[in-house]
Amino acid sequence: MLSYEEAIERIDRTVLPLPPVAVALTEARGRVLAEPVRSRWDLPPSTNSAMDGYAFGFAGQTSGAKLRLAGFVPAGSDQHGRIDTGCCVKIMTGASLPVGCDTVVPVEDVVAMEEEIRLESDVRPGQHVRHQGEEARGGEILLPSGIELRPGEIALLASAGVEQVVVHPSPTVAVLSTGDELVELGAAPGPGQIVNSNYYLLAGRLAEEDCHVLPLGIASDERADLAQRLQRGLEADMLISTGGVSMGDRDLVRPVLSDHGFELGFWKVRIKPGKPVLFGTAGRSVVFGLPGNPAASAATFELFVRPALRRMAGFRDILPPRLRTVLTEGITGGASRQRFIWGTLHEEQGAYFFNPGSRQGSGQNRSMCGAQALLSVPAGEAGLAEGSQVDVMLLRLPPGIAALP
Repeated sequence: MLSYEEAIERIDRTVLPLPPVAVALTEARGRVLAEPVRSRWDLPPSTNSAMDGYAFGFAGQTSGAKLRLAGFVPAGSDQHGRIDTGCCVKIMTGASLPVGCDTVVPVEDVVAMEEEIRLESDVRPGQHVRHQGEEARGGEILLPSGIELRPGEIALLASAGVEQVVVHPSPTVAVLSTGDELVELGAAPGPGQIVNSNYYLLAGRLAEEDCHVLPLGIASDERADLAQRLQRGLEADMLISTGGVSMGDRDLVRPVLSDHGFELGFWKVRIKPGKPVLFGTAGRSVVFGLPGNPAASAATFELFVRPALRRMAGFRDILPPRLRTVLTEGITGGASRQRFIWGTLHEEQGAYFFNPGSRQGSGQNRSMCGAQALLSVPAGEAGLAEGSQVDVMLLRLPPGIAALP
């Protein structure tokens, strides 16, 4: 049976980024660049004023010097001739500096009269001026491949005139729940039945990764129904099933997948919860079979599925960030499998604390409610005492913690 680390290595070797596509910049948020992007022109395109004020050619002027007012330059205008030494123009933020000007004094640092201004403070040559091309030159690479396009990156590309980018697309993910005991939300469960909550868990997690979700509904524990739904799911970039991957008489997911060209990557990992997790490929699809227990399904999604999705989307760093924390209560050891403990985080005086959840049962949805991190407890670990320093897998940045250290 594989360890967690060995399972991750197999995913890393098997899963590839999706083929690049060209998309409009307006549709590129959250996507990863598959090709570098160059600026179409200099940034800024012209030398311009960084302040509302007065532009002039510096010639040693100090506080008290007077300059003759020779005009007004609003933003967006380039209709102005040369400005002679001893003269100035009133200028707005972003307006191009006329020829002969190289310095700007803010409006609040002058006394303005009808035909001239008087400097009220000393001036540094070249102050408050943004020079053409100081941010980037036309043709220069603005962003290399492998960069996630967030609002800041998109704004940069827009300023450089980039209308289209080549990115790795969002994966399309088919989600199938299995088991005669499941009913859809809206139906009252009968004896021995439960609502299909795993679909809503996975759909929400997939939305966090900007995936397109293809719901396949609930497959009964009958081979024909399961085969028909699985075949449809294999048209997606990824297929995730829940339930039916263990050793029971009706755990049919693995044998039915084998009828559809499934190549096994691994089945069973030495972890708790989530031991019977299944991974492999079928044609162009990446396939995961997750346990049916809700917390086990959630844990295996975070441990294995999310890294695979990030690789498909073109990310180079696919594993969750780790954070050094202080354990707020002791954890017993001695387990034969590596355990993953759900918990929350809080910060006190610059230190981060991990609070293990009181409910860790694999069959309980409440065990991962509000969870912000997972703590790994190695197999055979004697136990972790309260106050121990531990590294946790960060699932999401909690309120009150602005950024990682």
